[in-house]
Amino acid sequence: MKAPGFWWTSSPSPAARLLAPVSAVWAWRAGTRMDAAPEMVAPVPVVCVGNLVAGGAGKTPTALAVAKLAQAEGRKVGFLTRGYGGRAKGPLLVDPAVHRAAEVGDEPLLLAAAAPTVVSGDRPRGAARLIAEGVGLIVMDDGFQNPSLAKDLALVVVDAASGIGNGRVMPAGPLRAPLEVQLRHASALVVIGEGAAAEPVVQLAARAGKGAYRARLEPKAGGDWARGRLLAFAGIARPEKFFASLREAGATVAATEAFPDHHRFSEADARRLIDRAARGELRLVTTEKDRARMRGEPGAVGELHDLSEMLAVELAFERPDEIAALIAAAAEQAARRGLVLSPKG
Repeated sequence: MKAPGFWWTSSPSPAARLLAPVSAVWAWRAGTRMDAAPEMVAPVPVVCVGNLVAGGAGKTPTALAVAKLAQAEGRKVGFLTRGYGGRAKGPLLVDPAVHRAAEVGDEPLLLAAAAPTVVSGDRPRGAARLIAEGVGLIVMDDGFQNPSLAKDLALVVVDAASGIGNGRVMPAGPLRAPLEVQLRHASALVVIGEGAAAEPVVQLAARAGKGAYRARLEPKAGGDWARGRLLAFAGIARPEKFFASLREAGATVAATEAFPDHHRFSEADARRLIDRAARGELRLVTTEKDRARMRGEPGAVGELHDLSEMLAVELAFERPDEIAALIAAAAEQAARRGLVLSPKG
């Protein structure tokens, strides 16, 4: 689905006002759910990377960056995710050599390349599956609003350029639950990119005693983006950010095509993109997630996968040592919890 444009306007639109009664019901239900007691407190630390709003703000790159910091301290990390866009309900241990995006979703395929990854709609059962694999620290990609698994650290990602849009709860705005409830459950914010749209949220979080840590998305090494002219396409929450990243990397983006978030490319989509690139003598380039979604597909979709290059990005914290300290504190909290729960002697 594509987020409606009025979500991101600075002042409430007529559509937002019209949807206010539905939004009020959603807000009450979402807030009540977030405040519910967890079903499971894991015997290992759980670090959740979430989002205040619907749509992408950089959760998966942040989860990967958090895992990398934890791994540098010698911790065995595993990822837990719902697997949005895939059929599997789980708990399922993802094997990138076997599973396709249609089964597990695109993001789990990226996560599984870095650490053991379990897809599970039931977060406690997914956590138990990871623990059975010997994982000593769980990083949740999404699930911040899901109360079923207790979190030792909840890092909430905010896009610096878009913030929280009109500040209203779905469907009148992009917030997944009332802001005050979400900030109460957050440990800290991770503000990604440049811009001032997130500053009101940063100030509210500061008044609640929650810190904000700055980060940026950077292209991974490799790729001669200055060569030739590109046809860039993407099915992510904010395709324009991807197109801008290509231009910042020195690319000449001659044409773009934007698709809805988590879009599954059809034969017609793939054939049109291939033909358009051939006619214009353009290089095809897409995101890491989009290319993962096409891998292993038959026909023109598989051909598009093979013809397309990808601009992969990674998240860089401005002060990674401070994030590492938060992770260490979460691990210590889990260790103390284990001592309390363990029988004496």
